[in-house]
Amino acid sequence: MDTLAGFHRTHYCGELRSSDIGKPASVCGWVQRVRNLGGLIFIDLRDRTGIVQCTFDSAENRSLSDKAFTVRSEFVLAVSGTVRSRGAGAVNSKLPTGEIELLSGELRILSRSETPPFEITEDSDVNDTLRLQYRYLDLRRADMQRTIAARHRITRCARRYYDENGFLEIETPMLTKSTPEGARDYLVPSRIHPGKFYALPQSPQQYKQLLMLAGFDRYMQITRCFRDEDLRADRQPEFTQIDLEMSFVDIDDVLAVNEGFLQTLFKEELDIDIPLPFLRMPWKEAMERFGSDKPDLRFGFELKDMTDIAAACDFKVFRSPAEEGGSVRLINVKGGGDRFSRKEIDGLAEFVKTYRAKGLAWIRLTGGAATSSFSKFMKEAETQAILARAEASDGDLVLIVADAKNEIVFAALGALRCECARRMGLLRPEDYRFLWVTEFPLLEFSEEEGRFVAVHHPFTAPMEEDLPLLDTDPGLCRAKAYDIVLNGIELGGGSIRIHSTELQDKMFQLLGFSEEDAMVRFGHLLRAFRYGAPPHGGMAYGLDRLVMLMTGKDSIRDVIAFPKVQNASEPMTGCPDVVDGKQLDELHIQISSSDSREE
Repeated sequence: MDTLAGFHRTHYCGELRSSDIGKPASVCGWVQRVRNLGGLIFIDLRDRTGIVQCTFDSAENRSLSDKAFTVRSEFVLAVSGTVRSRGAGAVNSKLPTGEIELLSGELRILSRSETPPFEITEDSDVNDTLRLQYRYLDLRRADMQRTIAARHRITRCARRYYDENGFLEIETPMLTKSTPEGARDYLVPSRIHPGKFYALPQSPQQYKQLLMLAGFDRYMQITRCFRDEDLRADRQPEFTQIDLEMSFVDIDDVLAVNEGFLQTLFKEELDIDIPLPFLRMPWKEAMERFGSDKPDLRFGFELKDMTDIAAACDFKVFRSPAEEGGSVRLINVKGGGDRFSRKEIDGLAEFVKTYRAKGLAWIRLTGGAATSSFSKFMKEAETQAILARAEASDGDLVLIVADAKNEIVFAALGALRCECARRMGLLRPEDYRFLWVTEFPLLEFSEEEGRFVAVHHPFTAPMEEDLPLLDTDPGLCRAKAYDIVLNGIELGGGSIRIHSTELQDKMFQLLGFSEEDAMVRFGHLLRAFRYGAPPHGGMAYGLDRLVMLMTGKDSIRDVIAFPKVQNASEPMTGCPDVVDGKQLDELHIQISSSDSREE
């Protein structure tokens, strides 16, 4: 096996151009492909910048050509030679280096490779399990390397932008106190303090508030966070946040500085001019118009309330939910009457059942005539009233969901409008629609726990005009909270925080915490508030989601170098795994479940 002793790489593979013709060059990388044309051997050499063709001519150097003959895919090589033109008939227009080749004068085989379990090609259709088992090979693919490089540029832009706007990057601890209020913590046993545990941070929330109390004024951090929760396409047990906090601010200040960041980022990374300011929409309006607190604004199909029409009709499926305090709502899928067949409409009915809807009623307008799934149960005038409410015209499809629980109606229709848009090809990825969703509910009542719980977290401030509601009807109180939404995906969110000791005490009381319990969980923060807390607020972006959207990927697993899978395991290393009994003894831990360490 050859070594790199005395060899000096002068270029990356993807850097060479026609301007380098006649110049010496030395490159290193992995073999993408070998082509043997008898007297000529062509090796496509790949590194993270691209591919260059290395040519070995037996007429020029027979021993070197014989050595090149032994090379196979994924061998690691170092090659030196002279850059020359490929000639007009041999140009590869698909490669940035396609006009040139490296006529090789030296070849070093640095490492040999077994045949890989899948071909290292761009946009591979290899199944995810195999890709993640051999993630180090999967990451060699050009599209994966571009994505990871984009992630680097996005974090670099964040650091530079916030630095230029007066933020200090400050690290907060990874081993923290468990404060179970929200998602489950990942716990870390302490060897030095038997029976006691650290928690990995779900976010740096309390520490960044303490930094504001410490007078640092503007903080940011690109930080890892951990939540022991069920996974989805956009969730991981460990993830990365762009986290920030500001003092002496209100909502407008936080939103303005973050709009500037997103405008800067999209211009630098995608060369897209994002107009400012972003649209703002109260949570209540978002739910009533779109059935979602993260609405996709790239298309219409807005929800319309027809509960009043339903309450006056004889059709029990509509009337009963209206009488039980629920609602009946519709969306008008413009052009859907011509687009969707009866079989496809039946498929949409099955789709809404996954959101707990009992069914889907519909009216289709085609050829100037209306057909519906409930025509025999309703008067013609009632059907016409629904069509008028929907503002329907020829070629449209009106879809209706009724339920005694409004949250089911919203969830079903909110998802249905997006599904219809997807099937109709209306979700253009290059169309970026930003939205601030504001004025979230401060609290929601948990039937399971029999108490109010914080919609965001217990440090979120209520809107000033709603403060009297904390004593009379806390469920109606709105929060000074905001989420940034892009094309139906929540990129991040935050709030203005409570900085008054009295108001924070009242919040803990509403959440059912005794004074003693609040001190046990949050005493460090409450004590700090006694020494002068500035008004402050902030937010955090999900970096993984942001990169996913900007690179056009479907899952955050495609933008994380070494992600976990659905059951929070990592196929490549096999973690989580059993540990040695001595380690458990040192931590004073006994495994009491039926899963023995031998398993």
